[in-house]
Amino acid sequence: MPNWITLTEAARQLGVQAQTVYAYASRGNIAVMPDPHDPRKSLYRAEDVASLCRKKQVGRKREALAAGTIFGAEPCIYSSITTFSKGRPYYRGRDSIAMAQSATLEDVATLLWNARADVTFEAADVRLHGDERGRECAFTSLAAIAARGHSTLGRTDTALHVEAGRLVAIIAHAFGARSEPSANPTPPPLHERLALGWGQGREGAELIRRAMVLVADHEITSSAFAARITASTGASLPGCLLTGLATLSGPLHGDASGRVRAVFDDVGRLGAEPVVAHHLQSAIPIPGFGHHLYPDGDPRADALLEVLDPPAELASFIEKVVALTGLKPNIDVALATLAAQLKLPRDASFALFATARCVGLLAHCIEQLRVGKVIRPRGRYTGPALEDAGAPTSAEENAKTPDAATLDKNRLFKSVAR
Repeated sequence: MPNWITLTEAARQLGVQAQTVYAYASRGNIAVMPDPHDPRKSLYRAEDVASLCRKKQVGRKREALAAGTIFGAEPCIYSSITTFSKGRPYYRGRDSIAMAQSATLEDVATLLWNARADVTFEAADVRLHGDERGRECAFTSLAAIAARGHSTLGRTDTALHVEAGRLVAIIAHAFGARSEPSANPTPPPLHERLALGWGQGREGAELIRRAMVLVADHEITSSAFAARITASTGASLPGCLLTGLATLSGPLHGDASGRVRAVFDDVGRLGAEPVVAHHLQSAIPIPGFGHHLYPDGDPRADALLEVLDPPAELASFIEKVVALTGLKPNIDVALATLAAQLKLPRDASFALFATARCVGLLAHCIEQLRVGKVIRPRGRYTGPALEDAGAPTSAEENAKTPDAATLDKNRLFKSVAR
């Protein structure tokens, strides 16, 4: 299937008029870009059109609704942590974009965790695995703690907040944060520790602070859902966080900035014009532009990019993509731009995202614990026919024995989820 299709083809697949396709595109349900061969026309992302076709085919039967709550757009988790209103994310009712002006990650943790006391990320006696700081150190260190972690069941929120703060500090230090010896018992803010570890001054620390506040949480993402599933089983807090971070590490989620960084590498070698032209002429979507939740632009990216002064070639690249595609940069572009401007370590954009998102993931874990139920969706079997358990010995037994289909149906609805 091609990556981009014409208006006529999109309307044919959806079985609608062209005006309806325009409406889908304006609401952000279908990504759109100018036709590189005819600027008077537009092309539509085939994957988005196919997704809408699947949703239209799904009825409102009980089974379809259950599947939609996991794979579609139906809300399935009640949460008081983060929501969206008028194109902006809110942390427990507070505008996260406004908070980024001055709040620290510690402030956000205090808010999202519903903590009674100010949260600190204590770094005393941090034990890390591996000689080099980075992603491998973060995951192996957290896995070692998870292997001997204590269940979350029967523990107060206060105790969990202390452990959660220590876990965030461990992840940050695994990615390179460090502290200078001090007589002050309260550790410095986490953004200052990361800035120190990455050789940044006050200006760099301020940009890191802003970025971390902006990405601390984003409602029920796939990583938050994964972490909540683990938390619902009573697993240890580091185990829950490890599950969330493993999901976050995918290139279609928290590591999307790595795809942007690869394009930035091309821009550095070849220049903005050839890179943009190559993607458009090849109908290859440019990573980091457009966001299905923000058809009018990602406000987190705007809040970060407005205070950045990136290299001229990267700034030119972003401007050209926006002008030619109509798609605005999302937070992945902003994080990659920040890392490029400050000349941070190659994996720093993911490090920032992962460290900050630990706060949100842990908030979801703690909230899920208070639900008191295991998250256990049911499957719908689509495999080959089941083998007979045994043939009846007589016509009388056959008359008394339900057929295989009835047995299978009874097993399906009466079995207990393990």
